[in-house]
Amino acid sequence: MKWILYDVGGVLEVVDDDRWPDVLRETWGARFGLPVDEVRSRLRDADLPDMSLRTGVADEYWRRLGVALGATPSAVATMRSEFWDAYCGAANTELLEHARSLRGRAGLAILSNSGDGAREEEERRFGFSSVFDPICYSHEQGVAKPDPGAYRTALDRMGASPEQVLFVDDNEGPALGAEQCGIRAVLHVRNDTTIAAIERFLAS
Repeated sequence: MKWILYDVGGVLEVVDDDRWPDVLRETWGARFGLPVDEVRSRLRDADLPDMSLRTGVADEYWRRLGVALGATPSAVATMRSEFWDAYCGAANTELLEHARSLRGRAGLAILSNSGDGAREEEERRFGFSSVFDPICYSHEQGVAKPDPGAYRTALDRMGASPEQVLFVDDNEGPALGAEQCGIRAVLHVRNDTTIAAIERFLAS
């Protein structure tokens, strides 16, 4: 069986991962009367736990962030909600519908660098588990793309060999990391070209 392995942010979700963190820092800085450089400095000094490679650390992360910015618990709750809204963006409906159409023709899986809480937030918004299995998140696996271990773990969970898999990502680094593990990759730029690449792979 062939597999299509998808990234999430910038692929299954319409979101600018290069921009939204800066937008949040600007928003929070304005709210607390702090220059953006001061927000960055305080967050650097806050010794925040790494949510991208660990589970069960989200509450501590947000507690420390709140202390660093002098935010009340209510303000922290608002910031946490704003974070997930920005992180998740909007569904890439066209690509998700195409993925659903592939059920029975291919295995469908996710490999995503993520933050603690992403599974719950993305499931609530987009219902990924109804389409993709397995869903491989870096914060649960303890390893992130483009580390070869991220791809090997995904392959193990899919029960697939590299040549059976096409990986879709919107960043060159993770796509190259997949190829270095023997997995064919397509760099996602537009839905039509990605869908065409997936169809070619399944027909080959």
